[in-house]
Amino acid sequence: MTEDTGPDAAKAGPRGRSVRSTHLFTIDALLGPVVDVGQTPTGHRRVIPVVGGTVSDGLHGTVLPGGADWNLERADGSTELWARYEIRLADGAVVSVTNAAVHAPDAPAPILTTPRFDVGADGPVHLRTGAFLGLLTPRLDEGRVRIEIHRLSATP
Repeated sequence: MTEDTGPDAAKAGPRGRSVRSTHLFTIDALLGPVVDVGQTPTGHRRVIPVVGGTVSDGLHGTVLPGGADWNLERADGSTELWARYEIRLADGAVVSVTNAAVHAPDAPAPILTTPRFDVGADGPVHLRTGAFLGLLTPRLDEGRVRIEIHRLSATP
């Protein structure tokens, strides 16, 4: 784990408290062809398959095929993403990942997401609890997205 030390790594709140971000690892997910479901009662639905990828920069492994992002363009033009997929770490442990966000039309990258992890006894149990932030950078021309995973912590 590496701790961010840049000017935005910790911000003091109104009572002197701050939030710190610590980079844990990076997911580089490969995407399959978009399945356009079309207009639904909740908005325009697209399913974007997750077909592979890598995990690096702290944890190491691969992104398993079979997941997807169930992407929804809402009536106000904002986009809701909800992705679920699994990663297999170098030691063989499998971690289920869900990642969600709602972002404004034409939101600049990176897009802030809220990843959560479901971890078995043989996996990195430190991912079971806590607050996490994902910095998602689309690379759609390459058929991939990069997600930098950070743990958030409060300081008194």
